[in-house]
Amino acid sequence: MRRREFITLLGGAAVGRSLAASAQTQPKIPRIGCVFAVIPALETFRQGLRELGYVEGQTIVLEVRSAEGRSERLPDLVAELVGLKVEVLVAQSTPAALAAKNATQTIPIVMMATDPVALGLVGSLSRPGGNVTGLSYFSEAIMGKRLELLKEVVPGLARVGVLRNPLHPADPIYWKETEVAAQRLGVALEALDVRGPEDFEAAFATAKQRNAQALFAFDDPHINTYRSRIFALAASSRLPVMYTFRDYPDAGGLMSYGPIGVFFAHRAATFVDKILKGVKPADLPIEQPTKFELVINVKAAKALGLTIPPPLLARADELIE
Repeated sequence: MRRREFITLLGGAAVGRSLAASAQTQPKIPRIGCVFAVIPALETFRQGLRELGYVEGQTIVLEVRSAEGRSERLPDLVAELVGLKVEVLVAQSTPAALAAKNATQTIPIVMMATDPVALGLVGSLSRPGGNVTGLSYFSEAIMGKRLELLKEVVPGLARVGVLRNPLHPADPIYWKETEVAAQRLGVALEALDVRGPEDFEAAFATAKQRNAQALFAFDDPHINTYRSRIFALAASSRLPVMYTFRDYPDAGGLMSYGPIGVFFAHRAATFVDKILKGVKPADLPIEQPTKFELVINVKAAKALGLTIPPPLLARADELIE
């Protein structure tokens, strides 16, 4: 072999080894599968990741999917993310968390769900076990507090219609706790089932026929998807409605009392960070809400002809004019 050809061959081999070594040392960018029901929560999750030093597209990749209120699509969406071999699955609803749990027992899951122990997602709050951890926004006392607030808004409240989706896996939990609170407060409940978009008009008509004086909407992606229709029906029926999270009064609903929703999505980023750094989901205790907020849409109250008692206005964390 000629000397020049030999030197060229050696140089090419050296470059090849250098490129191979560079490919081996380049860190793998983690891919996170996200199933979110509402956009604000997704943006809050992204903000949480940024605060932890992640740069989307450079140090982390988010694969985002949404069922758009159709829970029957969740198994396929989650299966798609599992097929992408994501490092972590983030499920921002109870149905999404259950779909993720059914899809994989190996990929870590960070869930935001109702009562993960009762639903079989985890073994216990302090020691989840398995591949699921995250946050629970369930509190036994919260249903009673919502009914108490409705009684302040509607003096003499005796019957409350409950907008619920019987197909939601957490519906039995919500209903049981609401019944306990209603019995304590001397309030009768009227179940108003809404399985599909065509059921809302009938639900409000039933509420009026049964002399319901106010409504309480359970937390459910299906109900959230059609909230504009609920607002319009509440206005035409002149029925005050209590909601679960502040996005409802923000969008035009009357009032909400519940955990600070953005807290969950923000904290979910911390769980993802810990898992990416090697902590096992089984060793991350479930976090529960510690702060709750009352939000009242004063404009919606005026449209309903309601006068919110001044003491209640004073206690509100935020008034939307």
